[in-house]
Amino acid sequence: MKFALPFLTTLSILLPQLVIAQTGYPMIMSLKPTALQVGTAAEIEFHSRYSMFGADQVLVSGQGVSGEVLHPEKKAGETPALIIMKVRFTADATATPGVRDVKIATPQGISTVGQLVIVQDPVVYETGDNNTREQANELTIPATACGVIDKNEDVDFFKFTVEAGAELNFHVRCSRLQDRIHDMQRHADPMLTIRNAMGGTVAASDNHFFGDPFLAVKFERAGDYFLEIRDVRFHGNTYWEYSVEITSRPFISNVYPMGISIGQETTVELVGSHLPVVSHVTFTLPADTAPGLLWKQLARKDGQTNPVPLYATTLPVVIETDQDNTLPATAQQVAVPGGINGRISADSDVDCFRFEAKKGEHYTFEVRARRYQSSLDPYLRIISLDGKQLSENDDLKDFKRSFADSRIENWTVPADGEYALEIRDMHLRGGDSYVYLIEATKAEPHFILYADTDKTLLAPGASGVVFVQVERKNGFTGEIQLQIEDLPAGVEAICGRILPDKGRDGCIILRTAPDARPSIGNVRITGTSTWKPSEDAEPIELQAVASVYQETYQPGGGRGHWPVESHTVSIGAPQDVRSVKLSEHDITLKPGESKKIEVTIERAEGFDKNVSLDMRFFHLSEFCNTFPPGVTFDESKSSKLITGKNSTGHVVVTAAADAAPVDRQLIPVTANVSLNFVMKTTFSADPLWISVVPAAE
Repeated sequence: MKFALPFLTTLSILLPQLVIAQTGYPMIMSLKPTALQVGTAAEIEFHSRYSMFGADQVLVSGQGVSGEVLHPEKKAGETPALIIMKVRFTADATATPGVRDVKIATPQGISTVGQLVIVQDPVVYETGDNNTREQANELTIPATACGVIDKNEDVDFFKFTVEAGAELNFHVRCSRLQDRIHDMQRHADPMLTIRNAMGGTVAASDNHFFGDPFLAVKFERAGDYFLEIRDVRFHGNTYWEYSVEITSRPFISNVYPMGISIGQETTVELVGSHLPVVSHVTFTLPADTAPGLLWKQLARKDGQTNPVPLYATTLPVVIETDQDNTLPATAQQVAVPGGINGRISADSDVDCFRFEAKKGEHYTFEVRARRYQSSLDPYLRIISLDGKQLSENDDLKDFKRSFADSRIENWTVPADGEYALEIRDMHLRGGDSYVYLIEATKAEPHFILYADTDKTLLAPGASGVVFVQVERKNGFTGEIQLQIEDLPAGVEAICGRILPDKGRDGCIILRTAPDARPSIGNVRITGTSTWKPSEDAEPIELQAVASVYQETYQPGGGRGHWPVESHTVSIGAPQDVRSVKLSEHDITLKPGESKKIEVTIERAEGFDKNVSLDMRFFHLSEFCNTFPPGVTFDESKSSKLITGKNSTGHVVVTAAADAAPVDRQLIPVTANVSLNFVMKTTFSADPLWISVVPAAE
């Protein structure tokens, strides 16, 4: 997805005058209301930790939505500590409903990610004290009810009227909106209840789409009803915003089949609630569609559906037949590589698929289901035709996150013959919404890149660092050269590499000229490798685009990750640390040798807080370390804490006695300013290159 980037105006004016010491980039905590209707414009209030003063740009993922900062009047002598600010958002008529990532550009740097929900119906925000049925806010259906569970024991009521036989869907977004919030250590667990005029329960839901409720209700009697929403534990938080989309339109949660061949006409069954009589749609994904997850509105005679998850693939796909395939002996024959669309259609249902393979071949089998809004929690096995288990998997892990879907990776075929794939729900449940796609692919060597984190904050004359990690797949051991594209004007990149074999981490140093102007841009980080699997093999050219993860802080200050749309690089105002200078930038070590590098920081006027030096990405534990094997940051011999008004320290690097030779590996030297226990601002020196030569040299 791309971001809408309005032209920078006020920030350019503020930059020469605005120098704020001992402050951090804004942490967006909530949007009030959190929803905006397609085809309308509305003022939405941002709430943050740390000041948004001087904000001038709003970045919104996807197409069709833009934002404009509404600057409050600044009084003479006012301290620029702006933690509540209004933005006027506009969603054009073509904007696709769904959740958008939103960031704010400020002189202190780009903010963390906020969440904006684009909806199809009018938005009504709670007013007054609506904690009882008698005080309920009134709704005219269809509508999106928004509010906040802002304190313990808060219960919000909305009143609506229906005719007999009315069918309504109630789709809550609350808990899921908090997944990407940088420092939301405690999440809401919302519960939705529909009550009649006497207070009796008509329907209730707790967890449906992960932590969020969903209800499909048919009202047998006409009259007044009440929507009640609260935290299931009766907890509250000033940032626990919610939206409840209430509509009489069909709600489509999935389609079947879910795996769609690109460029081929496909007919899918709509899966969801209050479905139309004709619940099939035929369409063709364009030939230039990129493989992967799509949220797509499907065209019907009576209008478009809500966005539904599809998985676009270039693999040949098949669909489960009506034959009994519960045992290996009756398994449906399929070809691999290929895609297998299926559904666990009833409780205790098991699906088996038979395939042929030759000894020594390598395959990866991945289930795509729960990540794509399916109700299925898959459990996948490879078994022999006589029922012997050969491999199994419940939950897969990508980067630092686990998912309920299953993956059997790089399975080696033990002998020529036929084998069976067996899939079931982990809890032996089933139904129409338990759809899945199994992708069976040859397990070819490749790699996956991850950028940690989603932002690099720069200032004129200063440098920053982007950390990149690799997951090596199916025997790939090559070196990876990093690149970065679409940098904002005035930013230069020095791209490092990820060393071969067990090398996991690399970095990119970004630096700006002293006269660089305010600028901002979303970048694309890639890695390339020319790799020979063996001495006799032909070189293989491989490339990957880095997925971007924003750091999130867990209870107790632990550091987690959540995927976001893009990595943003910004040039803002001069900050607490103006520059980080090294005594040398190119050092050579022999095995067993240590070297000291002097570090000098330039402080902003009035900035007297402690600054800590590091040569890794570290928060309670190590996240990235770009050192070559056998070379370490010797903390015991380093002076890494620069206190008070001091400006000098040093770092020491040591090569072990068995350190292998390496030529000019890029290492970051960073100066870190703690803003609280879990948050810090990082500044970087210009590149440090470390080489190791044999002892004889």
